[in-house]
Amino acid sequence: MSLANVKKYFQQRGRENDIIELELSSATVELAAKALQVEPEKIAKTLAFRGSEREEAIIVVAAGDAKIDNKKFRQTFGIKARLLSPDETLEQTGHAIGGVCPFGLIKDLPVYIDISVKRFDTVFPACGSANSAIELTIEELYEYGRALDWVDVCKGWDGETVE
Repeated sequence: MSLANVKKYFQQRGRENDIIELELSSATVELAAKALQVEPEKIAKTLAFRGSEREEAIIVVAAGDAKIDNKKFRQTFGIKARLLSPDETLEQTGHAIGGVCPFGLIKDLPVYIDISVKRFDTVFPACGSANSAIELTIEELYEYGRALDWVDVCKGWDGETVE
């Protein structure tokens, strides 16, 4: 159902035919990169974090080679970076793990785009299923993802060592 929601979302923007449905799984960065024949860092991974006690989930989209930096995350959002469980992710976003994306969410969740994607002209986020993607410019990712802001909450993507 989630892929259908994303198709409907993009249909309203005249982009539903740009969704790529793959024969192979794209459920992880590595699988998506292989299926799409692109570098792993160009996969825009979408992560769902537990918000504060009063908030819904927080969505962060980052480059495929970026890792969440707990210190930066806490400084930015004022809470510890804790990923939602698979069940919580589905409940909050309407997308199962492997197909999570900022498009066609079932709740109006805050979406942030990490600066790690800014080094590319285009990236490939999932489209609601473990075998779908769409190629978007960084500006389109921000616009279609209805992002609230750019954030710097990742490490490891600019050549620094990841512990």
